[in-house]
Amino acid sequence: MVIDSHQHFWRFDPVRDAWITEDMAAIRRDFLPGDLAPELHANGVDATIAVQADQSEEETEFLLGLAEGNRRIAGVVGWLDLRSPAIESRLEYFSRFKKLRGVRHVAQAEPDDRFLVQADFVRGVRQLARFELTYDILIYPRQLPAAIELVAKLPEQKFVVDHLAKPEIKAKKIEPWAALIRELAANPNVYCKLSGMVSEADWKKWKREDFEPYLDVVFGAFGADRLMFGSDWPVCLVAATYSQVKNIVESYVERHVPYAKSAIFGENVKNFYGTQSHSLA
Repeated sequence: MVIDSHQHFWRFDPVRDAWITEDMAAIRRDFLPGDLAPELHANGVDATIAVQADQSEEETEFLLGLAEGNRRIAGVVGWLDLRSPAIESRLEYFSRFKKLRGVRHVAQAEPDDRFLVQADFVRGVRQLARFELTYDILIYPRQLPAAIELVAKLPEQKFVVDHLAKPEIKAKKIEPWAALIRELAANPNVYCKLSGMVSEADWKKWKREDFEPYLDVVFGAFGADRLMFGSDWPVCLVAATYSQVKNIVESYVERHVPYAKSAIFGENVKNFYGTQSHSLA
């Protein structure tokens, strides 16, 4: 079973979705399951994990509504206010939705680079394990030190780094990102998504070789059993097609770790987001 670990849906709202700027015109429209289905079929992908793009419970309910009765949406990573004093009751409420498999906060947009280790946020993340929910870490390289602290505080919590923590691929900059990602990967409860790379590259002139040094680092740091393919569709469309994004990862895996292809394109996603009681199979 081939599973895309990271994609989005939305009904475009220019005010709410102000992060989709004019230079991202290709994605300033609605993207719904019907739009994704032909891409999945063409690329041999069986199912996906739908990830939040807006920071609201309405977004979480929107994604869960799409997932209901849609076998291609294997799980949802939603948003809940992890800093709220009422987080436990909100988790109790959402625990009835079996396709809710994780939570994410757009920490990359927070002005405080140490947002992830604020006491109220750590308290909220600490509640997730009890509900068998994962946490997606969405950050820039400068926020990696805080992520390292967070995961060290919560060794029982399952974490995954989105988009390799967004290294500066266009600038061909490796350090200090590489050293920090290796330090983060030393925690066995942390996975990493092979996603979002084209968005950090030169949108018009990227080449497959541009991604090799960054893939070398994460494969060396996490190993093939804690990495998973993610398309980041439709955000990827600002720079590449679904097929091109999948090919970047697929060609690397086939050249370097062909034995791990089924793990990276499916089994690791099930192991991370699924449990015995909520199988993604």
